[in-house]
Amino acid sequence: MDLGIKGKRALVCASSKGLGLGCATALAEAGVNLVMNARGSEALEAAAADLRAQFGVEITTVAADVTTEEGRAEVLAAAGSPDILVTNAGGPPPGIWSDWDRDDFIAALDANMLTPIALMTACLPAMMERGWGRVVNITSQSVKAPIPALGLSNAARTGLTGYVAGTARQVAPSGVTINNLLPGIHATDRATSLDQGVSRVQNISQDEARSRREASIPARRYGTAAEFGATCAFICSQHAGFMVGQNVLLDGGATNATI
Repeated sequence: MDLGIKGKRALVCASSKGLGLGCATALAEAGVNLVMNARGSEALEAAAADLRAQFGVEITTVAADVTTEEGRAEVLAAAGSPDILVTNAGGPPPGIWSDWDRDDFIAALDANMLTPIALMTACLPAMMERGWGRVVNITSQSVKAPIPALGLSNAARTGLTGYVAGTARQVAPSGVTINNLLPGIHATDRATSLDQGVSRVQNISQDEARSRREASIPARRYGTAAEFGATCAFICSQHAGFMVGQNVLLDGGATNATI
């Protein structure tokens, strides 16, 4: 399928690996020029070089922490006025309610709620003026069904979801869509970290921790960055202009809900 977005420009955050790289790859395959961001320059430059070689698109890289004001300023200066914005940032650490204090919650809100909001605030006006734009926020299945060990993430990402619910409907008349992608467990560094945590707590091997988690997923496997990216690219396409303010689960059926 021709996604109809060849030649457009996308800012994809945290895109040197994992789900962010999956999104950047799928957009590059569709002919979209990229501004790729990550904190570490080595992995970022390697990923960008690979995508340039594969797809021949223009790619600008910005090694900066997008969850800081200084990092966002650097990324936005490089991105200019992108047609597509994909927000993404690593989730806060797991734990239980007694582990967290105010500073922990502020850090989670800064990374997983206030940073995407700041990026949207910066990018939406130009999109609206042009009469076309796509925003995809990578959040979590936890906004549909909270994960007890991820209370910081549950709180911050649900706050972002509420913000998007209203804002998406305000900008839709201008041809701009905002939607959220809600990943379940995918084969990424984040999954490895979570499996290692389970391994330590339950005194089992990491392979056993993964096997038990896979058994709890109806699809009986972890998702891949490639299929996640393909879904992101479709939401960014010309064909998804009637999709507004939606929360799209990609979790292999793990969230047990009728709606």
